[in-house]
Order: sequence, then structure tokens, then C-alpha cells
Amino acid sequence: MARNSKKKLRNRAVAAILITIVFGFGIGIVGLFSVGLVHGSENRQKAESELLSDTVISARRGTIYDRNGNVLAQSADAWKIYINPSEIKDDETAQEVAQDLSTIIKDVKYKEAYKAAKKSDYTYVVVATKVDHETEKAIEALRTEKYEQGYGLIIGIEDDVERYYPYDNFASTILGFTGNDDSGRSGLETYYNSTLTGVAGRSIASENAKQDEMSSDSNVFFEATNGTSLKLTIDDAIQYYLDSSLSNAVRQLEAHYGYGIVMDVDTGAILAMSSQPDYDCNDPYTITDKETRKAIDEIKDKDKKAQAESDALFAQWRNRTITDTYEPGSVFKCITAAAGIEEGVVSPDEMFVCTGSYQVEDRTYHCSYNPGHGEEDFTTSLMNSCNPIYIQVAQRLGSETFSKYFDAFGFSETTGVDLPAEAIPTAGVTYYSVDKMGAVQLASSSFGQTFQVTPIQIITAINAIANDGKLMTPYIVDEFLDQDGNAVSKTKPHAKRQVVSKLTADAVTDMMVEVVKGGTAANAYVPGYKVAGKTGTSEKLTMGDGYYIGSFAGFAPADDPQIAVLIAIDEPMGGNFTGGKTAAPVAAEVIENTLKYLNVEPEYTEEEKAELDVKTPNAVGLSVDDIRAELQEQGFTVEVIGKGDKVVRQMPAAGKLVPQKGIVVLYTEADLKTRKVEVPNLVGMTETQARYWALRSGLNVEVVGDTSSGASLRQNIEPGTTVAIGSTVTVTYISGSNEMNIEDTGNAD
Repeated sequence: MARNSKKKLRNRAVAAILITIVFGFGIGIVGLFSVGLVHGSENRQKAESELLSDTVISARRGTIYDRNGNVLAQSADAWKIYINPSEIKDDETAQEVAQDLSTIIKDVKYKEAYKAAKKSDYTYVVVATKVDHETEKAIEALRTEKYEQGYGLIIGIEDDVERYYPYDNFASTILGFTGNDDSGRSGLETYYNSTLTGVAGRSIASENAKQDEMSSDSNVFFEATNGTSLKLTIDDAIQYYLDSSLSNAVRQLEAHYGYGIVMDVDTGAILAMSSQPDYDCNDPYTITDKETRKAIDEIKDKDKKAQAESDALFAQWRNRTITDTYEPGSVFKCITAAAGIEEGVVSPDEMFVCTGSYQVEDRTYHCSYNPGHGEEDFTTSLMNSCNPIYIQVAQRLGSETFSKYFDAFGFSETTGVDLPAEAIPTAGVTYYSVDKMGAVQLASSSFGQTFQVTPIQIITAINAIANDGKLMTPYIVDEFLDQDGNAVSKTKPHAKRQVVSKLTADAVTDMMVEVVKGGTAANAYVPGYKVAGKTGTSEKLTMGDGYYIGSFAGFAPADDPQIAVLIAIDEPMGGNFTGGKTAAPVAAEVIENTLKYLNVEPEYTEEEKAELDVKTPNAVGLSVDDIRAELQEQGFTVEVIGKGDKVVRQMPAAGKLVPQKGIVVLYTEADLKTRKVEVPNLVGMTETQARYWALRSGLNVEVVGDTSSGASLRQNIEPGTTVAIGSTVTVTYISGSNEMNIEDTGNAD
């Protein structure tokens, strides 16, 4: 019995062993079947992924140049810093890594780095992007220094690309900026985002357990393709003139905004475009306007404060020349005049009588000059900006014909400029459709009231008058360049249509010249150049009483137009709000600087020649007594500094233009420091007073504008500023002509 029991026990043991072996092998076979056949592809890819590194190679975004080849926006080498949390074995190491990273990388906070380091299930967590070369070197040194602690596996560095703008806020509302993903967020950066964005490359390589790259036939490299570059029509010098003149006017007039455009008459190319105040493209999320920042800081409610900051940022990013609409006011009279002359219902020399008001149905429209201008021809009515006369011309045209020219000049459609967010005209909302234009609507529309347009529409329409009646499509990108700088394509100027004949355009041009010579745009006068223009002053009816936009639109030289210019000053304060007093002086500065820069030779009248600045002679090396006598004979005031016998340097330098009877400073000792003087307050003075007080301070005065009104409007150097003795202060005067207080509202009852 015992033997049988042992035999049975042995048989059971053998059976158990066999069953275990069979079962074990079965599981193994099933596992192999599952791994190798059922999930073979999936597991193979997983294994390969753990042995392969797949790195994205960032493509460089296309460069943006001005028309002279100056870089306005460019992508540069940068680096991305990442960590592999799965290699961090304990909390102490996580804390140390976080501390090291937050110390080296200024934009990384300890808490953020520590949180990333604790993601132990991850092998790749980006800590910082677009870091500079100095930071990248510091991180590489850290990896080397703490290699034994595993930093070589924990912290990694990859190539990245950073977008930067060499001139900060220069043309910022045109250029826009990019986000952290290198995608356009505003301006040209967003409008041409797909063009500027390149195609990223990839590097796929085999790695060992230490994540060191191994040589393998499976290694693959796809080179990145850089984006297409843009060469703009913007000229850096003209843009500077526009930016500086506008920003000075906004500051001195305490205006809400200022915007302007300079256009090439023949092609429609935008030479300059500005919205002030602007922002720094390299730091777009900082609110630049101090008053706005102060007002936001005073808000206590967190939600309201956040909303105010968001609103302020979007406001400063906007290119108001294309996004904002306004009532153009009397500038639009040029369009009404062109339509009337083209249709033969009026001529420039036709006589009218202005009684001071004009009745249309139950509405009485008042002329800005309440007694009325009396008898005047059509040209003089434009000089006087006489609303009743333009109502009569519109009545002769009728609603249908008036609307035809409104459409032809482009006011019922977008201009097609290659910039984002151009405001879209809408019938019944921004302007009257012909079926909704009754007698009253026609009357108010005739002088630019009760409809909305954009600045880019206005300058495009005025440019058509300058361009023999041809309406051009404005554009801002001249050429598209490949990554080697070769032109891929070039923008061809496009004439949309002939809106009026050359004969009509010439007639309206002659009228606009008279407006600058002796009408409401007298402050746009530039010695040596014949300027054609018209001012506008429109009340912002949605804001209530007392809020205006003063504007000027015109072109020069009138006998051979090269540039068209629009200037608008939004909500100027201090009592000066008409276009003639706010925008026209700015236009004069921009026109004069731009035409001289473009080498358009001035042609001076004899009267203008008598007032021209003169060049200072070269006094260096000459006897003090001799050159002093010569300069005094020419009418200069001479200031000698030092006890030497000969001149060693002078201020202004030889060949510089200075006002006649100005001051020349002569230094007779080489080691003498430049003498400094304080700029006096010359605002509110007559020309004689300004020159007297400036001369007493050792300064020259350059006069801009018509001095017949007596009081100066502004000066280009703030009172109290310390400058070198002999420097020149530009003082601006405004016309004393009979410009209406509210020249465009019509004061309808």
C-alpha cells in the first residue's frame, strides 16, 4: 500500500510539473504571439521610438525689409531649453534643477520649473523658448559642471528661432509682431503669415541608453526651408519724418491719436504709414501710453482692470489708417467738386452767392462764416470751405449721379491694401445707398458729413485727382524674396479705373492749390513747392459735443505730383481743433522733408528767396577778428568763446543752414567744453518776439507756417531743455486766415 501511495504521489508530482511546464510555455507562446504578431507593429514602433530621437528643426521666418533694404523684422538663432523629468530620481534633485534653471533663465520662475521637474511620467518638458546665446552657453556649462549628477540627461538644449525688430517701435502698426509660436499676431506679420512662415525640418537619429546619438543607416535629416521675405514700399527716412512730426503734434496738441499716410502718386505704393502713439514690436504687451497705464493702475476691480488692459493693448496695436472710420468733413468737397466739373454742372470760375445759410426741406444749413461770404466763384468757395455752395452742386448732380462718383472714387468698397482688418464699407450703415439718399442726406454728404470713411480711402481718392483721374490700388509689399534674396515676384501697380478725366483732375488741382495759397489750408504752405490740398474738421457725433478730428489731404508738387499726404489729428485739445490749425502744419513738415529727401528741387519765388536760410561759412582756422567782421557784415550775431586768436571750431558747423541774422558761435581754444544753454518758451510769441528771446538765449529760430496770425503754436524742443549754444529751435505758426471754427459740421438746424 505504501509503495502504491508513493507511486501515485510521484505520478501526481510529475503531472503537476508537466502541467506547469506546458502552461508556462503556453503563456510564453501566447505572449510571443501577442507581442510578435498581434501587437508586433505597435511594439516595434514603440521600441524604435525609444531608440530614436525625433527633433524638429525650426525654420526661419522671412525677413521684412524697407524699400532701401534696411531690415525691419528678422528671425535670429535662439535656443529651447527642456528637461527630462523621468531622469530625476528624487525630490531633492527636482528642487536643485528648478533652482538652477530659474537662476540662469530670467523668465523662468522657480515654481514653474519645479512643477515641470516633478512630471516624472514625462521625458520631454519645455521650460523656456527663444533664449539668447549667453543663456544657452550658461545652460551648457551647467550640464557639464553637473554631468555626474545626471544633468546631461536631465537638461537638454534644442535650436530655436526668435523674431526681433531692430528699430523697436518703428512702423510698428504696419509690421505687427509674432507670438511665442512664431506666428503673426498683427500687421504684416499676420496678413502674410503663411508667406513668411517657412517649413520646419526634422532630424531623426538613433540613440543609446544614455541618449547619445549613434551612427546608423536609419538616421534621417530633413533641412528646414526658410520663409519668403518681404521688401516693402515703406521708406525708412519718410517713415521717420511722418512718425516724428505726428508724435510731436499728438504730444503738443494733447490729442488722443494721430495718423497719417504718404503715398506715391503714380503707383499707389505706401511710402509711410503711421498711427501715434504706437508700441514696441519687441515688447508689444507693454502699454506705452503713460496716461492710459496710469488710469488702468487706478482700477481696483480685477476683472475690470484686466478688461481695460486688454482693450488698451488692442487699441495700441491697431493701424488706425485702415481700421478706423470717421466723417471726412470738408476734405470731401474735392470729390464733390470733381463730380460737378466732370458732369458739367459747375465750372471753377462760376459765380455763387453765399448768404450764410441754405435751406433744404425742413433743415437749415449754416455757413461757418455766419454773415455769409457774399459773391464768390467756385474756386473761392473751396478756399473758404463754404458748405452752402457744395450743397447746391450736389443738388445739381442729384442723388444717383452723386452716388455714382461716391462709388467710383472707392468709398463704397475697400481699397484692397495688403494689410489686415481694413474696415468694410456697408450701405445703410457707413454710407447712404442711392435709394436711401434723400435731399437732406444728399446735402450733408456733399461736404463730408453723416457718412464714414477710412483714412486710406480718403488718400486713395485724393491721389486719383493727383494722378490724372486714375484710382490706384494702394499696396505696401513691393517684392517677395526667396531665402537667397532673389526676387520671386514683384507687385505691379494696378489702376482700378479712370474716375474723372485728366482735364477735370487738373481743374480740381488748381482749385486745391488756391486753398493752400490763401484758404483754410494755408498752414500746409511749403516755400519752393506748389502744394495742393484741403483741410477738414469733423465733429465726432457719437462722442457728444466738443470732440473733433482735424485733417488735411493733398499732394505736391501740384504741377508734377510725386507724393500724396493725409494727416489726421484725433481729439486735439487746447482750443485748436480745426484741420487747418492741427493737421495742415504737420503735413507741411512731412511734405517739405519728403520732397527734399526725394531730391525734388524747390522753385522759389523772389519773396521766398529773401526769406531763405543761408549757409554758414567755414570759420575754422581763420582769424577771429577777420571772420567776426565778415559774419557781422552778413547780419549774423557772433558769440566768441575763448581767448585764442584763431577759430578752432564753430556752431553751427560750416555749410549748415541757419536763419538769416541768426547766431554763429566761434570757439578759439581746443580744450573748451561746448557751452550749454536752456531753451526758452517761445510758444504764443510773434515771430519778432521769438527771434529776440531765442537770440538772447544764444539760439537760432527756424520759422514754419504763416506768421501773420501773430502767435506761435508750438516749438520742436521743449522749454527748459539744455542744448548746445547756437542750436536751432523750430517754431510753428498757424495761419490767421478766416478759417471757420467748425468748418465742416455745417451747423444744421
